[in-house]
Amino acid sequence: MIKSKPNDTAEMLLAGALAGLAATVPMTIAMEVMFRQLPARQRHPLPPRKITMRVARRAGFAQELNEPQRLGLTLAAHFGYGTSVGALYGTLSHRVNGPPVVKGMGYALLVWAVSYLGWLPVLGLISPATEHSARRNALTISAHLVWGATLGLLTPAHRRGGAWAPRRRLRARHRRMR
Repeated sequence: MIKSKPNDTAEMLLAGALAGLAATVPMTIAMEVMFRQLPARQRHPLPPRKITMRVARRAGFAQELNEPQRLGLTLAAHFGYGTSVGALYGTLSHRVNGPPVVKGMGYALLVWAVSYLGWLPVLGLISPATEHSARRNALTISAHLVWGATLGLLTPAHRRGGAWAPRRRLRARHRRMR
């Protein structure tokens, strides 16, 4: 008889996705608070809005969206991206030693650099961070650090004793009964 093995990769993806989703909440709040501190001339739309609306324009439906729909689409895209890159973190975080907060923040800086200096400018969705003001870059980097710290704190909790702990205890008890 073949014994089934738990799918650790799926659990790690789910743990990271849930942590990424949750971590996007304080990130978004931090972005809004810091946005209000910017000088008036720098208070143009934040990157999630710019990126989402550029994609909507390219897809040909931006002009059909009213303001609540634009906000909803922006938030869905922002939280979706946070969830997706959080899922990836869930599969990678155990490969690096260190405190969870530090690992999460390091990963967040990598996400920021790859996105704002890499694929987003290459696709023409936003100008590279080198062309943004220091204050706008500080805002986006700080917000990513908030996301990363939260991601780092939450991901291990889901894997080690959090969401899957009861299931693991049941499996262990089931194995002892055989």
